[in-house]
Amino acid sequence: MSHLSPSGHRGAARAAARPLRFGVPGFAHPLLAPAEWGELVRPDVPVDWVVFGAGALGECGKASGGPGTRPDPHCLAAAGRLREAGVRVLGHLDAGFGERPFAELLSEAQRYLNWYKVDGFSVDAAPTDPAALPGTRRTVAGLRTLLERAYVVLQHGTHPCPAYAGLADQLVTFRGPWSAYRHSQVPDWTAAHPPERFCHLVHGVPRQHLAEALRTARGQGAGTVYLTDRSDQDEADPWEVMPGYWDELVSRIGPGVSE
Repeated sequence: MSHLSPSGHRGAARAAARPLRFGVPGFAHPLLAPAEWGELVRPDVPVDWVVFGAGALGECGKASGGPGTRPDPHCLAAAGRLREAGVRVLGHLDAGFGERPFAELLSEAQRYLNWYKVDGFSVDAAPTDPAALPGTRRTVAGLRTLLERAYVVLQHGTHPCPAYAGLADQLVTFRGPWSAYRHSQVPDWTAAHPPERFCHLVHGVPRQHLAEALRTARGQGAGTVYLTDRSDQDEADPWEVMPGYWDELVSRIGPGVSE
């Protein structure tokens, strides 16, 4: 087992080497959340990627998430605006912790490419154990067969075994509440990789702890983040609407801000 180190173990110089950017796990359907999707095309909002097809409502016409069975005109329009603004759009795929059939994942990926011209894929519920490495490697290779330069994010939600770092462009190594994040630790193996390889998604962050949460992300070596004051209480989707402090968050991690 990899040794765990407290936040800040990388040192301020390493953490500040690259300004933070947003990884947006997906808002509600563009018809229901037009303002949220519109905010991502602002020139002062540093977006690393945004996920299409995720969330309880389903971004693109499917209740459980995914591309659906036909193109959604609202999603087509939103994707077009994001592309014009140079925002990287990822199609949401649910790996079921390695249990989803390979052919199903590639079929959904192909629909995202055909309809929404995505730049890559966010693989949710990605496994973390060594036994699932071959299957995950096959999945990522298959996605890059469909799109040679596909940007692939593996959403583990926690730190996987180190070998997963060699499979994808980025790993989501924390996805959860502020109450857990503020006391979280990172394995020493992460220090061998640059911050752009890691993303942290944190919900339930109070406004008064926003600066602390950003320091934690930088200290733990994450180059991509998304913080929100929304919570998953009563099974709500904390990502479907914008944080109440969105403008302050943008100002704190905007271009050139590195603390």
